[in-house]
Amino acid sequence: MSWVYLFLAISFEVFGTSMLKISHDMISLKTAAMLLSYGLSLLLLSMALKKIDIGIAYAIWSGMGILAIVIIGVFFFREHLSVSKIIFIALIMIGTIGLNFSRAN
Repeated sequence: MSWVYLFLAISFEVFGTSMLKISHDMISLKTAAMLLSYGLSLLLLSMALKKIDIGIAYAIWSGMGILAIVIIGVFFFREHLSVSKIIFIALIMIGTIGLNFSRAN
């Protein structure tokens, strides 16, 4: 169940970051959605940490969040993706996957 919590935490963090991008003032529905999403993300992350090591959970949470936000940025916000950005994002993902495989059970 901890992995489900972690996946949901990543989803809410990505949604919150997307709302941050489109929220233009501090008093709007988008800002409220952003704050609620970040709160839910941290709550779910804390629930995932009951069974998953903090280093592993945080690496996966941040790495998957980065990948999702980059994809959203390119397809929804028309952000440019250079070769160097792709390489460095790939390195983050390799590190995240490597950490996941290196965990001791």
